[in-house]
Amino acid sequence: MTTIPPEAAGEATLSQPAADTSFLKMERRGAAAWLTLARPSRRNALSERMLEELELALLAIREDRSLRVVVLAAEGPVFCAGHDLSEMRGRSEGAYRHLFARCTRVMLGFRRLPQPVIARIQGLATAAGCQLAAACDLVVAAETAGFATPGVKIGLFCTTPMVPLVRVVPPRMAMEMLLTGRVVPAAEAKQFGLVNTVVPAEELDAAVGKYVDAIASASATTMEFGKRAFYELEHLAEAEAYAQAVEIMTSNALANDAQEGISAFIEKRHPRWDHTAAVFPQ
Repeated sequence: MTTIPPEAAGEATLSQPAADTSFLKMERRGAAAWLTLARPSRRNALSERMLEELELALLAIREDRSLRVVVLAAEGPVFCAGHDLSEMRGRSEGAYRHLFARCTRVMLGFRRLPQPVIARIQGLATAAGCQLAAACDLVVAAETAGFATPGVKIGLFCTTPMVPLVRVVPPRMAMEMLLTGRVVPAAEAKQFGLVNTVVPAEELDAAVGKYVDAIASASATTMEFGKRAFYELEHLAEAEAYAQAVEIMTSNALANDAQEGISAFIEKRHPRWDHTAAVFPQ
């Protein structure tokens, strides 16, 4: 998989997969990588092929320092309906374990990207689709969007989707979603923290664009420090979190972009970021 140069105009693709077989579209829009689930006829289900393409895309994005932010979007009326159930009937134990392990790698891949990831939710996100939204760093949803973990309705509890869900949603609400499988409207999802912003459908791209512009204007080095620290420290005891935060912030302060940012502020000028990779304390 190859990336395109940042100076390329328009919405050129990050790679050139065969159009008739790819379930994922990859584009560069300025400093943002747009990943678009492109199998609307199957409600953008996370088939083995879709998961494989997502894994490859995340590897390419991780290596491209010119990309500052990632947007995860989808075609059609449904964002993602979860796993492709046509691939899940009558499989072996090893096949199920392989599928759920691959899906887990994708979810962790989004969390471990140095770039922040924004989910653009235009429709329903269910089961592993809800998991995918919860695994992103920010979620922007249309008023028509909805979220659900309805595995109980087919005898398959949404255990893997539960993992990121309980890290962004209060426990009682997460348990309600998992036990009942009901669809939670976007406005309600915003109230308990699954969604950052809810807008009319026609304003969805503009709302995503505001986050993209804000993130892309900052130092990629600083964003990398911040995103990794957030997820590494969020569940530690306070004293342990502080101890690690001191080491991370010390490394951050020594980085070129931190020194440039401090100098630019004192000198009342715009900073000139070099976006070098963050070096974390061991």
